[in-house]
Amino acid sequence: MNPEVIDHITPMDTDSEEVHEESKGVRDAGFDKIIGYIEDLLMESEFQELQQKFLENYWHIFGPEEENKLIYMEIFNQYNQEIENYIVKQLKKSVPNFSIHVLLDQLNERRPELDGEVFEVLATLTDFLSFKEMILDYKAVKEGKVEDFSAGISITSIKSTSSERDEPTG
Repeated sequence: MNPEVIDHITPMDTDSEEVHEESKGVRDAGFDKIIGYIEDLLMESEFQELQQKFLENYWHIFGPEEENKLIYMEIFNQYNQEIENYIVKQLKKSVPNFSIHVLLDQLNERRPELDGEVFEVLATLTDFLSFKEMILDYKAVKEGKVEDFSAGISITSIKSTSSERDEPTG
């Protein structure tokens, strides 16, 4: 190959790598933004009620045995559909071009590096064993085998309200 051609190709490859890194950064920012929206959705009472209702309807069917019954997969598919539809419907309000399939592909690509409750919930949509574990954890609480700490947890803002700032202390 002509050395002039080689000299010309090398900078182009470098530029290509820079463009790739830039597009990767844009993808990462988009992914992070979507995850932020999903975190907000998971905190909303509407989502909590949807998931709670589902768990309440089906916890008694599941058992800890390794062999899974056919109905488990039917319930998993129903859960997947209900939760996925809810997430897509809510996200499309903020991100009109949102695609659950793109998100699920990104989650699978990044699985080893993902940590946190939002990713655990999302895993229940794609991974049957994560879903079953969630159901069995709920069942253990319902049967009194473990303490339910969720009733004692409350989330409050660390910002004070204007009336609290105006009140004299002491």
